[in-house]
Amino acid sequence: MANRHLSRSIVLQSLFEWDLNALEKKEVFDVLERNVLEFAPNKTDMPFMEKLLDGILAKQPELDLVIEKAAPEWPIDRISPVDRNILRLGLYELLFAERSEVPAKVAINEAIELAKQFGGENSSRFVNGVLGAVYKEIGEPGKEEVSKKRKKDVPYDQMPIQRLAGAVVYAEHDGQMYLALVHDIFGHWTLSKGKIEDAETIEAGATREIKEELGLDITIEAELGTNEYIASNPELGKVRKQVHYFLASAEYTEIKLEQKGGLDDGRWFKVAEILELNFYEDILPIVTKAITMLVGRGMK
Repeated sequence: MANRHLSRSIVLQSLFEWDLNALEKKEVFDVLERNVLEFAPNKTDMPFMEKLLDGILAKQPELDLVIEKAAPEWPIDRISPVDRNILRLGLYELLFAERSEVPAKVAINEAIELAKQFGGENSSRFVNGVLGAVYKEIGEPGKEEVSKKRKKDVPYDQMPIQRLAGAVVYAEHDGQMYLALVHDIFGHWTLSKGKIEDAETIEAGATREIKEELGLDITIEAELGTNEYIASNPELGKVRKQVHYFLASAEYTEIKLEQKGGLDDGRWFKVAEILELNFYEDILPIVTKAITMLVGRGMK
């Protein structure tokens, strides 16, 4: 069986040399081959190492952004080269690796072990803190898996449904139209949304959530559609999250972002600025539909 810990160690050493010496990315694979010959000359796990290294290099800007959002008091250039590359490796496996190959807890534990092996006195605690924060933000995947024997896939139509509501909030100011958006720690601009309470209508839930999250009083004007995705809940297992979105108006007043995990910014954007933003794929059609409706009314 391939020793994946050793493989990750060799990839980490190659990343460290790339980072420390400001090498071109194409040179890193020569470094990897040299490190394999030095530390594991009979290694048969080269495809895994090449795939892991290539993935980390390709996603490096996104990984660094997540690190900065998860540890805002530590700018990326202030983190030691060893620790930041352990974080890049661990985050890549946590966020982008196949879950069947690398469970979330394995990704975190492996990174912590690398920090103990190669980092400083506080490295493992720092790595654990950053990866743990990201793990919680993505819904703690795998937490509900007690054992492989007891693990069963719940049919889609039997999954619990969790209702959420949000809105594309617009306002007119100085003859121009603005949209209110929120920014998450993973680098995406998205729509304000939240859970609908028991005995609460969808419209009432959306109105309350926008007020709590953005500090804006809204008037719902039209329904935009529903998005659905599957998420892991530590108590319920897999759940179907149904998000109902509305078009809503508000006064152009200061956005007061609620202080909670997952979001780090909220602001107004002119419609012309929207095209330059990084959206999730399922959010962009909702925003586009809202803009189309508003333009149809003659708003600019």
